[in-house]
Amino acid sequence: MNAQAGSCIALIPAKPLLHAKSRLAGVLDRSSRERLVEAMLEHVIATALSAGTVDAVLTVGRRSPAYPLLDVIADAGVGLNAALCHSLPLVAQRGATRMLVIAGDLPSLDTGNIDLLAQLDTDTIGIAPDRHGTGTNALSLPLPAGEDFRFAYGSNSFAHHREEARRLGYDARVILGDGLANDIDDPADLAGGAV
Repeated sequence: MNAQAGSCIALIPAKPLLHAKSRLAGVLDRSSRERLVEAMLEHVIATALSAGTVDAVLTVGRRSPAYPLLDVIADAGVGLNAALCHSLPLVAQRGATRMLVIAGDLPSLDTGNIDLLAQLDTDTIGIAPDRHGTGTNALSLPLPAGEDFRFAYGSNSFAHHREEARRLGYDARVILGDGLANDIDDPADLAGGAV
């Protein structure tokens, strides 16, 4: 699916199921973890497809069986940051003027959350932190200028992404909302009723 000029494309990273949510292994068996991961990914994809501000949705890494027609950007197996860096020019070539990166483990994400990310000014990079304020659950990058963005998913990614926006001379806008903040990473997240 090609995007129109001036459009917004959402990328949703999708890890191989074998490696997904290993921190939940103490409370969920492998089959249950895989079902949870797929259900959350399907929800995030469906929400992004329903958002009127998003023109195309792609996954990075693997295809969701529930959405066999979505385009997939391959992950060379060297990590999420490298896969997203590889994705930036591919998305820009489709004519997008904004790229969203949305975590696939946001069970309460809604279209209003996505609209906040998609409707930023062209001089603004949006960053949605996790509820702890340390991780990054979504990014919104203007294109093509944002093609030089260096992704820093991992420890303290929220602070690293804010610094990267400043390095590039962009306003770093923090985007808050329960649907963006409440991800599922460890057993406490399940106990908190986020799913």
